[in-house]
Amino acid sequence: MIEMKVPAGVEVALERNKATVSGPNGSVEREFRGTTLDLRLEGDKLMIVGKNKAIEHTVRAHFRNMFEGVTEGFRRKMIIRYAHFPMTLEVRGKNIVISNFIGERKPRKTKVHGDAKVEVKGQEVIISGPDKEAVGQTVANIRKTTKIKTHDNRIFQDGIYPVEE
Repeated sequence: MIEMKVPAGVEVALERNKATVSGPNGSVEREFRGTTLDLRLEGDKLMIVGKNKAIEHTVRAHFRNMFEGVTEGFRRKMIIRYAHFPMTLEVRGKNIVISNFIGERKPRKTKVHGDAKVEVKGQEVIISGPDKEAVGQTVANIRKTTKIKTHDNRIFQDGIYPVEE
């Protein structure tokens, strides 16, 4: 059994294997499927009881990330680099559109995952949000969309790269 203290200003709602953590920066919801967990809230303490220690510690790490996300938030910075063709990145709702990537006429598109927010400031792209997994998946989607497969990547180093966590 693992006991965690819930930080001040954070609310936790438990329903079977589903947890919702709310705080000043928003809320994060997670379902722990495929595990036999007993999650209990006793005052400001969260009790995690699982079949083995590995599952308990994994769930504790998820809760720690959720607590950090709703209090401080997660932020990743990416930078747009091009040498040959000036590319642009636009956010349209939950879609990201990358135009003129290595001179292509058809824009490349990808999705914003979860509640992540994407801001474009010149050559910088800042992805932020309360859910660590949504922020990381959005960064991975952008990186995967701008991966060059048809040219020699030692010469064509155009792309959008993560530079800061």
